Amino acid sequence: MVDKKSKTPGVVIKQIRAAVLDGLYKPGDRLLEGDLAVAFHVSRSPVREALQALESEGTLFATPYAGAVVRPLSAAEACEIAEIRLGLISLALKPAHPHLAPAHFDLASDLAKRITRTKSAREAFECNRRFWDIIFENAERPILWEMFQKLDDRMTRYYPLLLKELYPTPESRPHQHEALLEWYRKGQFAEALRAFKKIYLEMVDRIVDHLEAQESAKSVE
Repeated sequence: MVDKKSKTPGVVIKQIRAAVLDGLYKPGDRLLEGDLAVAFHVSRSPVREALQALESEGTLFATPYAGAVVRPLSAAEACEIAEIRLGLISLALKPAHPHLAPAHFDLASDLAKRITRTKSAREAFECNRRFWDIIFENAERPILWEMFQKLDDRMTRYYPLLLKELYPTPESRPHQHEALLEWYRKGQFAEALRAFKKIYLEMVDRIVDHLEAQESAKSVE
């Protein structure tokens, strides 16, 4: 039997995030504290703390007397996060580079390939996190790394849309990570960021177009 006291809020956060990535909890879905406690075999206390943490990062929002709700996807949010992420990446590339060994680049390259090949939103999220961890950890700027991780966590809700609807096949996936590595291995920081940014913003534009089309369709119903 699972000891309900053994699960910390951090474990519950990971379980909720995994469920969002797997499409079990979709944007707009209501998450009730009691239901989550039963589903994850845990007491209400760590669930309550996990929900508060996820609300703080922007993955959920609280509704009075009705529990937490998975925050709907937003074109404005996607654009703002993209802008901030690019700024953080630009600050990490140069200081990280002297600390990166060939093995780091090889691992990053393998992770980039897995992102484009996987059919799992959860695997894509985890590989993307590990890819950027390589760079931000070696940049030795912990606050920068913390800020980037928080934005990455907030993007969890967008992964099912990207993999299931916008880029459902490996052939259709954008290759921004590989584009960055091609130049980054050579120490060409500006070129690396430029190559990444071009493909990344094209992907963001597609997210925005999709979400705005959905909003337009709802407004005429």
